[in-house]
Amino acid sequence: MIGKLQGIVDYIGDGFIILMVHDVGYKVFTPEYLTPKSTVSLWIETVVREDSIRLFGFSSIAAQNLFIQLNGVSGVGPKVALAIMSTIKTDTLMSAIATGDAKTIATAPGVGKKVAEKIILELKNKVGGASFDFGASNSDGSALPDLLAALESLGYRRLDIIDIAQKLVKENPSSDVAKLVPMALKEISGNK
Repeated sequence: MIGKLQGIVDYIGDGFIILMVHDVGYKVFTPEYLTPKSTVSLWIETVVREDSIRLFGFSSIAAQNLFIQLNGVSGVGPKVALAIMSTIKTDTLMSAIATGDAKTIATAPGVGKKVAEKIILELKNKVGGASFDFGASNSDGSALPDLLAALESLGYRRLDIIDIAQKLVKENPSSDVAKLVPMALKEISGNK
């Protein structure tokens, strides 16, 4: 079993790379954004099926563990797990699971509302924790979903605004949505 590979990125394909390690090219499926000819070190998860053996590579053990957990959800295979992790940043995905944000998870290709809800149901207790407690901003924990809904109604895509919204809710735990929306708009306009 391969646990970790370190080598040079020889080729970048659609969702995979060829990683050269001591003159051997390994095809590694990865959600990581890598550049050709760079030296990388990837934690490897090997998935064996009756018709194939595939290597999935991650820059951290936390990302690898999240992939394993996603892959363990019924209806989510390695291809869908990789699509989710390629679309949504690890921290954002973990907070979406912890806060029950199915809409964010459903933005990944091949993931509908039912699969997103199943992921939350099966993984919420496994990935939740203090570091992802973004929803505890007011007594009923609704500031983050309401802020996201308000910004989406203004035409912003959820994946473009979720990090800003989470940050603002965490930094301003007693603020309501009416105060958070102008702060978010200021943050968004400052990032362009």
